[in-house]
Amino acid sequence: MTDVIVLNGGSSSGKSGIVRCLQVVLPDPWLALGTDTLVDAMPASMQASDAGIEFAPDGQVIVGPEFRTLEAAWIEGVAAMARAGARVIVDEVFLGGADSQKRWQKALGELRVLWVGVRCDSAVAAGREVARGDRVIGMAASQADVVHRGMVYDLEVDTAHAESMECARTIAAHVS
Repeated sequence: MTDVIVLNGGSSSGKSGIVRCLQVVLPDPWLALGTDTLVDAMPASMQASDAGIEFAPDGQVIVGPEFRTLEAAWIEGVAAMARAGARVIVDEVFLGGADSQKRWQKALGELRVLWVGVRCDSAVAAGREVARGDRVIGMAASQADVVHRGMVYDLEVDTAHAESMECARTIAAHVS
């Protein structure tokens, strides 16, 4: 049986909507955790620090060494929850593309993981970004392609052409 579902896509690509729908359509309870969970858990001082995470005016995200240390611990913690029996959906933005995936692969080890790429045309994601009003403008466009570079997925969905529930049902059909 699948232990972990990892959704990777850029900001405003539709990952969070898919996660909520997956929690409805999957027969067992699944925890939803993501990069926003990690950032929200960090002290506010790390969101304006060279050592933490910075959101540049153009939408670029810059992470420093303290962020990476906490992120590594968080990834290990998510993996530990899955090993303890919790089924987990991870909502991620792999800014480092394949290198980010490798960090997760190392931590998840022997767990059964379904890797899902969540694609969305950058113009569509940029429109969602403006509508949300809680993101730095430019983040969606800057992340739309870079997060998928070098990635290896079991499945890909495109939220510019399918609603969240349809994407969730496609993913759920691949969960064993």
